[in-house]
Amino acid sequence: MEERKSPPQVACPACGKLVAWVPGNRYRPFCSERCRQMDLGAWAAGEYRVAAVEDTDKLSDQES
Repeated sequence: MEERKSPPQVACPACGKLVAWVPGNRYRPFCSERCRQMDLGAWAAGEYRVAAVEDTDKLSDQES
């Protein structure tokens, strides 16, 4: 007989609840609409930032 594997489980980034990583989970990687909206709100409020490295060569060229 063929053994069925259970889908991979990931932790919801917002609350930590384990969630099956399957195409049927429309909120993945989140566990629910609520957690997804909380994360979106945090991005909109500027709570998350993407690190950037300034190119000092370009800055000095612009100042000249």
